[in-house]
Amino acid sequence: MSDHSHDHHAPHGPVTRVGETADETLEHAEHAHEGDHGHGGVGKYLLVFAALCGLTTMSFLTYSSFWPWRDEPQVGWAFMMAVSCTKAMLVVLFFMHVLWEANWKYVLTIPAAMMAVFLAIMLIPDIGLRNRMVAQERALHMARQSDVRLLEQAGESKLLSDQAH
Repeated sequence: MSDHSHDHHAPHGPVTRVGETADETLEHAEHAHEGDHGHGGVGKYLLVFAALCGLTTMSFLTYSSFWPWRDEPQVGWAFMMAVSCTKAMLVVLFFMHVLWEANWKYVLTIPAAMMAVFLAIMLIPDIGLRNRMVAQERALHMARQSDVRLLEQAGESKLLSDQAH
């Protein structure tokens, strides 16, 4: 049977600091974290929740009359993507506890992010050149720019006729 008494003179376990045993290092760690309950308490999570609600409201306002760039949908899309990325970052950092992980989290996330960007860049030519070589059947049913202009003109004429009545 092993003796579980805390004899500080007989070292046992790996030495984690120079001149200290593992038990002594553990005691230092326990004293250092006595005031640390979890990851900052409920207040921090409520603050992140409020930030998520505020960001969601900001995304929602892009469809309201208060949005100054109503005639430029690309601005709204870019804004909503930025808000979505910010919300995802808050969820990952706080609710998935990644903020408090060791530095090895960068070993996992940075290469994955680089591969995601690389994949998106590699798909750009496929998306941009998707109409170069298509089957004849698909080409028959594909929308053309002239078709889009005709539909826009028809919509404008219907709008004008509705306003006249």
